Amino acid sequence: EVQLQASGGGLVQAGGSLRLSCAASGFTFDHYAIGWFRQAPGKEREGVSRINNSNGRTYYADSVKGRFTISSDNAKNTVYLHMISLKPEDTAVYYCAAVSAAVMRVTTIPHPAYYDYWGQGTLVTVSS
Repeated sequence: EVQLQASGGGLVQAGGSLRLSCAASGFTFDHYAIGWFRQAPGKEREGVSRINNSNGRTYYADSVKGRFTISSDNAKNTVYLHMISLKPEDTAVYYCAAVSAAVMRVTTIPHPAYYDYWGQGTLVTVSS
């Protein structure tokens, strides 16, 4: 059974930090890229960051560059999103999702529809 378990969300003050985790199971981890998406109430889903476990390449949305860092522990099948200098506008439900490395070879920013597996989401709330 494929599972993506996102965790680590919570309530933090502006300027604070959090580390999200995405634990994967049921598929070959290093054949996939893991992306983090977020969705705030009333807003569209936004791709935040992504790491390709087959080659280590990373992607960050402009809104989080310099503040968020994505990393992967292939031995633990877990991807982390370390977030610092959090802002109220970072408040959202954060989801992790997996897209195959084969798709990543033909597109640098895959549409969410290409992602095969999705986690359940973890809520991040940043107070001002």
